[in-house]
Amino acid sequence: MFEVALLGVIFDPATRKILIGKREKDRYNPKLSWCFPGGKLIQGEDEDKKLKKRIKEKTGYDVKNLGAIFTRVPPERKDLILMYFLCEVFKGKQKAGDDLKELKWVSPDELEKHFTTSFHPRLKEYIMNLK
Repeated sequence: MFEVALLGVIFDPATRKILIGKREKDRYNPKLSWCFPGGKLIQGEDEDKKLKKRIKEKTGYDVKNLGAIFTRVPPERKDLILMYFLCEVFKGKQKAGDDLKELKWVSPDELEKHFTTSFHPRLKEYIMNLK
């Protein structure tokens, strides 16, 4: 049985930066620190509504979901499917919430150094080519 996590790669085209959040003491993966905001999908839920709801709770932002960009099973958890969606902010005020203790906008080339868990090279390549 797999769990599915929906993750928003929130991109600001004006600054060319990505929003990430810092988690502390993650109960599923103790090595996890910085991450893309999102949440777990429960069977029967609408993934677009769930993604937007969890991003709002964790960042204070309402986002547009521009579509799925990548899916993978991380080596740290073989029972988890990560689905990444490209998103853009359209309103709201930045405020870390839920399990995120801090939010930070970072450039694509410095993104990977914040992550303490695996970062797929194809996802990195996609993010590096965002315009």
